[in-house]
Amino acid sequence: MECLPEHYPLSFWLEHLEKYSDVFYVAEVEGEVVGYILTRIEEDQAFFHPGKKVLKGHIVSIAVREKYRRRGIATNLLLKVLNVLKYNYNASEAYLEVRVSNIPAINLYKRLGFTVIKILPNYYLDGEDAYLMAKEL
Repeated sequence: MECLPEHYPLSFWLEHLEKYSDVFYVAEVEGEVVGYILTRIEEDQAFFHPGKKVLKGHIVSIAVREKYRRRGIATNLLLKVLNVLKYNYNASEAYLEVRVSNIPAINLYKRLGFTVIKILPNYYLDGEDAYLMAKEL
């Protein structure tokens, strides 16, 4: 709640925890929750192979509390989820949306092999655009 300006209702969190608990992780430091990654599995048109339907991992939300950033927590959460998507689900791709102003996150995603697929105009409630970024698994 403190990391992101837009929040999901409790029912959204509970649904994802029930359906996709193996790709919904929290990070703890000394017993304190400092970050999370919320992911779901979807079947849809491929980004990298047009006309083909594939399983995709949609990284719906990832956040790390500000004082715990730059410690590799988000990287580890992402690597764990990408591994589970590939090997447990046989997903072909992973994707996410990110604010165009969130340069640290964009750089992290690029380091992990994500590329910008397109811009999503006015994606966020405050009117900011998002990049849709994806990678093949």
